[in-house]
Amino acid sequence: GKDLIARALFHHSPRCNQVFISIDLGSIPEQLFESELFGYEKGAFTDARRDKPGRMEVASGGTLFLDEIGDLSLQMQVKLLRFLQEKTFSRVGSNRELHADVRFIAATSRNLEELMAASKFREDLYYRLNIFPIVMPDLSKRKGDVMLLAEHFLSKFNLKYGKDIKRLSTPAINMLMAYHWPGNVRELENCMERAVITAQDDCIY
Repeated sequence: GKDLIARALFHHSPRCNQVFISIDLGSIPEQLFESELFGYEKGAFTDARRDKPGRMEVASGGTLFLDEIGDLSLQMQVKLLRFLQEKTFSRVGSNRELHADVRFIAATSRNLEELMAASKFREDLYYRLNIFPIVMPDLSKRKGDVMLLAEHFLSKFNLKYGKDIKRLSTPAINMLMAYHWPGNVRELENCMERAVITAQDDCIY
């Protein structure tokens, strides 16, 4: 869900013809954070056999989507805050300052206010990011979106798997609407993919 909204914001922005890069911060080990975001110079560490630009550099002129920003350690929050304030960074192994013009979209499934109260998220970073907040309720609270998303995923997986499924049966629609979707949009997407794969004709029952 967060990724879909981030891409919708990107496609309707003045930067829509530039690059869009999505990063799941929760999946990047802390020791690789700097090299992933800021890049590195040849010889900066054992396996650095060539210069490599980071995501910030590659996204310059475009949009960088930082998913699960609430998972960042305090140390990494400091490094991100410095870039947001200065718009400059240095590759790992270099003292040369580089500039990147990046539009940020940040998202999290965690409560940042609670993390701040527990001193696990920096207030200055929160206020730097919290310029135009968009709150996304759980899918269970957005029943009107369930069928819109289901139809979207049906088209997507028809194309992916070479199928021609035209509709969902009434019992299938009732089941989709009655379920509480604890896994939100990702769970609905996986459910629709499985239904398309296993469907035997042009209807999902």
